[in-house]
Amino acid sequence: MSQIDVNSVLSQMRALTAQASGPMPSAELPSSSAASSGLNFGSLLQQSLGSVAAQQNEAQSQAESFERGDPGADIVKTSIAGQKADLAFRGLVEVRNKLTDAYTTIMNMQV
Repeated sequence: MSQIDVNSVLSQMRALTAQASGPMPSAELPSSSAASSGLNFGSLLQQSLGSVAAQQNEAQSQAESFERGDPGADIVKTSIAGQKADLAFRGLVEVRNKLTDAYTTIMNMQV
């Protein structure tokens, strides 16, 4: 898996944070913005999961529409939606893997 996929997911997460907290002053750190607006990592992760699920549902509905032969169905749009959903899912899996590695590292630290 390339680093681009992880960066794409992280940029989507930052965009969701920016949407939720409004315009961010340039000197303010993202973590302090999330803390001051009441956002936490769990809600941000939940929004990301919802976004990935929505992309997968959209790709599936477009594929089913194309298979039925609906007049507005286009193979190019269907293929692009499938690729977007696949890329988003792969990025989500990479984020999960990084979180699992970080958790394992923290749990193995001696106090």
